Amino acid sequence: MMDLRLEARAVTKDFSGVRALRDVSFDLRPGEIHALCGENGAGKSTLIKVLSGIHPHGSFTGGFSVDGRPAAFASVADAEAAGIAVIYQELALVPEMTVAENIFLGAEPRSWGLVDWGRVQRDARALLERFGLKIDPEARVESLGMGHRQLIEILKALRKESHILILDEPTAALSEAEVGTLLAILRDLRGGGLSAIYISHRLDEVFALADRITVLRDGATVATLETSRTSTGEVIRHMVGREIQDLYPRRASRPGPVLLDVRGLGASGPGGESLRDVSFEVRAGEVLGVGGLMGAGRSELLMHIFGAWGRRSSGEVLLEGRALAGSPRQALGRGLALVTEDRKRYGLILEASVGFNLSLSSLAGLTRRGFIDGPREHRLGEEMFGSLRVKAPSLEARVGGLSGGNQQKVVIGKALLTGPKVVFLDEPTRGIDVGAKVEVYEIINKLTRDGRAVVLVSSELPELMGIADRIVMLHEGAVGGVFTRAEATQERLLAAAMGHGAGTGGI
Repeated sequence: MMDLRLEARAVTKDFSGVRALRDVSFDLRPGEIHALCGENGAGKSTLIKVLSGIHPHGSFTGGFSVDGRPAAFASVADAEAAGIAVIYQELALVPEMTVAENIFLGAEPRSWGLVDWGRVQRDARALLERFGLKIDPEARVESLGMGHRQLIEILKALRKESHILILDEPTAALSEAEVGTLLAILRDLRGGGLSAIYISHRLDEVFALADRITVLRDGATVATLETSRTSTGEVIRHMVGREIQDLYPRRASRPGPVLLDVRGLGASGPGGESLRDVSFEVRAGEVLGVGGLMGAGRSELLMHIFGAWGRRSSGEVLLEGRALAGSPRQALGRGLALVTEDRKRYGLILEASVGFNLSLSSLAGLTRRGFIDGPREHRLGEEMFGSLRVKAPSLEARVGGLSGGNQQKVVIGKALLTGPKVVFLDEPTRGIDVGAKVEVYEIINKLTRDGRAVVLVSSELPELMGIADRIVMLHEGAVGGVFTRAEATQERLLAAAMGHGAGTGGI
């Protein structure tokens, strides 16, 4: 029998009478990258919290072993001592500290009772050089991009001599180039005997990296597959329990009049000019995709038009032919809604209820003589709750307890309750599973069928090509190319994002 680095057997975990895991079995071989896939709420996060000591021994039934020895972790420290390190999507770095200080935080080498800062710098530099990372160990983490921060988190784990890495959505906020760097490092580590559990909704990455794939659905293990002997379609079928014939169900649109017209827009933020001479228009019934490399100005563009970022230096924005230049309150009042990239930070009050979050942006329209019309607020919330098929017990459920996909539906529902004519969606499918993505795409289709315009920012080129009618690619704050759906290929879009090409789709 093959030696196993880690083996879980019949793990079952309950929360207040709700079964999160049901007899889950899973194993990890030495030098293997094993992907863990499933819809939001399938049990992936609960399983890794069991394996990493967050849910201590005794809080679940079943068991697991590490390197052939039974594991009974009482804490995260016990798991780390056994060689297990978890790298979460929300990174555990101290932004104000340097790269070297973060790598050795809590385990600084000492000499005569004092921290040996020279050794901290030398050892951190050696670790960075080992993996070909051109990062200054003396740089503050807050000055680094998200991709480099993710890599620093991995180096922290390697410094602890962890031999099992658990990576939870490690590329959700990374650019294409940063994803390539991360995958190359993981392949190198696998060659050196390190084992990894890789959790991702991006199946292209899973198939490019993983040796095996285990799928969870409704808290149970439904399949473990050799990557070389399966397909994307089979994995999706196991994840959602049904066939998805069309991952990007975009229907032909019939564009109407121009709703949003951006002309020669220039704007600057705290770091200087970020947007330069940006022009485009969006028509009723149309989806305009916006792409570009990280730092190209995609989110800044949406936030500025909405009135939440930067100072305008040139150009104008017209909404239904009238100038728009003010605050988010004015934008909402004129029929422009924004679904932000970071739903947990900017889109939701996590400790509040689903109903409270849904009505938050539309309270002005629900107020009569200074009082909120409670019955009307509840009725509209129930209607939106049902139409978006939010999986929650009721409007009173705490939104922070929902899966990522259902949280995203609440954020979108909050925007839709304002009655918008133009909807900005900034990375609306980031961190959600395949089934939830299709539901978001169907929401986009309904918006355009109803005559509304959608501006969709996405870092996933296949998503832009599958959903958008036209695509604007940004390069360093300027328009690098505009493409019709028929013109768009991944090669042409990427070239435009890098400043090497342009489409003919007009503005």
